[in-house]
Amino acid sequence: MTSSSRTRGLLGAPKPVLSRSKDLAFETWDVSKFALIAAFTTLGFLTACRSHDFPQYPPNYREYAYVTNGDSGTVTVLDVVNVRLDREVPVGQNPVAVTASPTRNEVYVVNSGVKGVEGSISVIDAEKNTVAATIDLHRKPVSIDLNAEGTLAYVANSESNSISVVDLKARQEIAQIGAGEEPVAARITPDGKTLVVANRRGNSVSIIDAAARNVRSIFDGCPAAADVAILPDSSKAFVACSGGHQVMAIALADAKSNPGQPDRLESLLDVGRAPVQLALKPDGGEVFVSNSLSNSVSEVDTSKNDVGGAYLMGEDPVRGLVSFDNSLLYVANFRSQFVTAYSIEEGRRGPSIRVGDGPVAMAFSASHLLIFVVDNRSADVAVVRTADVAGVRTEMKTLFTILPTGRGPNAIAVKAFTVQ
Repeated sequence: MTSSSRTRGLLGAPKPVLSRSKDLAFETWDVSKFALIAAFTTLGFLTACRSHDFPQYPPNYREYAYVTNGDSGTVTVLDVVNVRLDREVPVGQNPVAVTASPTRNEVYVVNSGVKGVEGSISVIDAEKNTVAATIDLHRKPVSIDLNAEGTLAYVANSESNSISVVDLKARQEIAQIGAGEEPVAARITPDGKTLVVANRRGNSVSIIDAAARNVRSIFDGCPAAADVAILPDSSKAFVACSGGHQVMAIALADAKSNPGQPDRLESLLDVGRAPVQLALKPDGGEVFVSNSLSNSVSEVDTSKNDVGGAYLMGEDPVRGLVSFDNSLLYVANFRSQFVTAYSIEEGRRGPSIRVGDGPVAMAFSASHLLIFVVDNRSADVAVVRTADVAGVRTEMKTLFTILPTGRGPNAIAVKAFTVQ
């Protein structure tokens, strides 16, 4: 559940008058209406309706959402079980990325730092929601990914042109691997054998042998490489080239499906302008490309390297999120202040809901009944219902509530666990 940020200095447009438009092919709702409703009814709704509207959790169950606030140097902790603000935790300077451990009750926050000051990782103890340790890194770390066991972290240091390998149990960096110029995303394959790095300023992709910790392949020709998606069987990586209009498809060596084959470029896929983020279906069959400057999402068949089509979303789509059953894609549109649902099975755009100003990151609750939408410019999190407790999807027709964050929120991760 890694999450990265994309923050830009944009002036917020005034919100329209309260309305429900019948001229659109989908429904739109103004956030102010639901903010007022939430302010007066959330507590009553939770207590009166929890038995049939929310899962019944055991007493020792905990679930929290962690939101990095780049301008505050803090992490906002949201109580998912009770849908409320829990606390704000001071971390390092300019936190920009966060991920939760798959095996330990810990959350890792990447602090990018400021000019002349190296960055760090803040380790948050999820049971206490306090900082348990700080791990020093290099200049301007911007992303983090973990291996399947949760023992190692891979952090892209964008101003050091390197990848830090961090032993999370020992709380220290154990290796630094050279990458291309300005690495912004480093993703480890599910089998743990290969690290794929997008080098933004280098316009390239580095393929790193995770065991040997050296670069085994470099692929040029990916302008402003921005994001990486890797298939569940570790056979192929897709890299968004945000400075142009293409996605690079790379077959990875050392995978079961590519025995004896080297890393090789399979295709450069034409998508929309400024592809900035890749949302992979859990089954790996398709990847959805958020085309920021085309206001669209492109659908890519991962087995055939075929672009099936492009679909208009809102203004400036920057992040997609696919439901666990592979049926729905949710798209955050940064400039239009909407999240839009797209039905993958039916091939149509569904309803949109107005959230806060500048939606930039999203995460599901563990039950997938809620989506937490991070609104960068209005400094809040919109909590959106996706289904009722029986699993009947509402296609995002309900904005449940809005919760405050610190300044400049930019990334989110959710951690669920039980306490002994």
